[in-house]
Amino acid sequence: MKYPNSLSSKLPKVETTIFSVMSALANEHKAINLSQGFPDFEVSKELISLVNKYMSKGYNQYAPMAGVPELRKVIADYIYNKYKTEYNPETEVTVTSGATQALHAAISSVVREDDEVLIFTPAYDSYAPVVELNGGKPVYIQLSTPDYKIDWDIVKRVINHRTRMIIINTPHNPTGTLLDRKDMEELEKITRNSNIIILSDEVYEHIVFDRKKHFSVTSFPGLAERSFAIFSFGKTFHATGWKMGYCVAPENLMREFRKVHQYVVFSCNTAVQYAIADFMQKPENLNISKMYQQKRDFFNSAIKDSRFELLPSSGTYFQLLDYSKITDEHDVDFAKRLTVEHGVASIPISVFYHSELDNKVLRFCFAKNEETLLKASDILSSI
Repeated sequence: MKYPNSLSSKLPKVETTIFSVMSALANEHKAINLSQGFPDFEVSKELISLVNKYMSKGYNQYAPMAGVPELRKVIADYIYNKYKTEYNPETEVTVTSGATQALHAAISSVVREDDEVLIFTPAYDSYAPVVELNGGKPVYIQLSTPDYKIDWDIVKRVINHRTRMIIINTPHNPTGTLLDRKDMEELEKITRNSNIIILSDEVYEHIVFDRKKHFSVTSFPGLAERSFAIFSFGKTFHATGWKMGYCVAPENLMREFRKVHQYVVFSCNTAVQYAIADFMQKPENLNISKMYQQKRDFFNSAIKDSRFELLPSSGTYFQLLDYSKITDEHDVDFAKRLTVEHGVASIPISVFYHSELDNKVLRFCFAKNEETLLKASDILSSI
């Protein structure tokens, strides 16, 4: 097939994501896949049964564009009960085809050509390409190391009249750090009396450790009034392949969000939406932090005598390991060699930086059965 010679890529620097590359490499070499962030244990049988129930009842056609009313009502009630902010389920809640689609719709709905968007690196890799697709300019602010904190003085210096959006992510992928109350109050203060919009990626909101707390933008009035907040059912219910998430935002922002959403996916799986609405009625189905902390602690204990250095993980289901005592290889090269020669796949952290900064750190996913984690830790401890 011949292609037009004049075809020019809109994303010339973008290649296949590292997640796909490392998972493919893991499959090819039959390695233990601790790279891509998905569990290797089963979804709740109760939730599967509810999906089957609604499919059998005939809930197999298009859902309303914004999501089935029953689920939007449950989401609004949940947000109010947990974060004490009221969202109208009719006009301020939208069910999406996963969090990445929600992020895409939120950015596309408000970012115009030459708008600047602040992104804190290392950052989840979907943010910047969507900004660029919409003609915006990513402005990168590097988190401090090794604590991966935001320097708000730098943020103040960088903000200008072209700043359209600030993207935050807490609990943070890939580092496992959290924004605390002071961070949120500082962001609220910085954006006060401005037209800056906040995009808050909170997909790991239910996975927080060591009695720490997740602070949502929805809990801060000065932020909630200017924020898209994005959440993930896939992360919470161990069903990443279902691609189900949602966005809450004030009506003026949600109106623009839905204009994009309706022409990207229109609507999401109907039976799954009804099932999740029922499943969320039991608060215990959202209490997953304890389970994931046990997995984190199990994995960390199993590799404590290895030559890898553990970096603190306060949330998400990722653990960073510093390998600088093992080799001075570039992290991408070491991650690939670790997969091919030793049989454990991870994600190199440099790919989350605009500058590809290499601090000799790899990300490992511990959302796995203990048997999987034990096999992986035995290998890592032998290196």
